[in-house]
Amino acid sequence: MAQEIEKKFLVKSDAFKAQVSKETRITQGYLSSIPERTVRVRIKGSKGFITIKGIGSASGASRYEWEKEIPVEEVEELLKICEPGVIDKTRYEVKNGPFKFEVDEFYGENQGLTVAEIELTSEDDSFEKPEWLGEEVTGDVKYYNSMLMKNPYTKW
Repeated sequence: MAQEIEKKFLVKSDAFKAQVSKETRITQGYLSSIPERTVRVRIKGSKGFITIKGIGSASGASRYEWEKEIPVEEVEELLKICEPGVIDKTRYEVKNGPFKFEVDEFYGENQGLTVAEIELTSEDDSFEKPEWLGEEVTGDVKYYNSMLMKNPYTKW
């Protein structure tokens, strides 16, 4: 079983943009957003994906994740039957020692929200926290993309 281990943080400045190694536009929707399993379809750059995520650990840092590349045309069709709300964002990759941060800058109804995730090999991994990194929000469900679709940042 594939296990995803990541920590999530708010981003307090755009200073990270000076360290970006890759930038990708992402559009995604949810076929299912119940806590026990989310089923997401996304267009990431020029590729399409379907992803299934399971319920998180007590800390919120670990959970089951399965992802498969599918044709963009299939994602476009599946987006038509997704739950209401679309996530639109740019993902920036920023190297951090042996790890990398994925920094998501949101648009539309989530405009003004920027979060960073770092994928780890263990929940106990230590890493350097750059000065642009803000409060840790790992496990805070309101920052899950599946929740931002239902309760967008601009409506908080």
